[in-house]
Amino acid sequence: MGTERHLLITGRPGVGKTTIIRSLAERLAVYRPAGFYTQEIRERGVRQGFQIVTLNGRTRLLAHVEHRGSYRVGRYGVDLEGFEALLRELDLPRASSQMILIDEIGKMECLSHRFCEDVRAVLRSSKILIATIALRGSGFIAEVKHRPDCLRRNVTVHNRDHLLGELVSWVQARLDQKRI
Repeated sequence: MGTERHLLITGRPGVGKTTIIRSLAERLAVYRPAGFYTQEIRERGVRQGFQIVTLNGRTRLLAHVEHRGSYRVGRYGVDLEGFEALLRELDLPRASSQMILIDEIGKMECLSHRFCEDVRAVLRSSKILIATIALRGSGFIAEVKHRPDCLRRNVTVHNRDHLLGELVSWVQARLDQKRI
């Protein structure tokens, strides 16, 4: 792992990307990370949508099969206004933390112009971004994935158990460099 400043975690759906982000937030809590992760909304074992959970414990609907609105990804209606209100509250580019965690840079999130601009601002700043990112995607997803200052790690069922320790060490080394 070279001189990259940011970490992008990718992989197939359901492989454990969100679990890794949540574990990184727990293991690196001493650095007081800011950001959010997504969590499935299930009813009777069937996924009905997704909610955003901030690292300070707030929740907000991201998308749901019953959400009516103009913005849709697959069968889910995306609550773009609610998501952007949450982004305004979090104000990640100006957060006091030097570590920003985002789950995920995906199709639903990228419907928000504010989200894309906030991620660009964090990437330009002195902060370290740790984010999950869609395995496939064009536009903003491809833009972020092709940045030379981002280390990309693919999570698989074979590496997910030992990958966490490697990523914790990588992030700690970057954050400790900033303190010098």
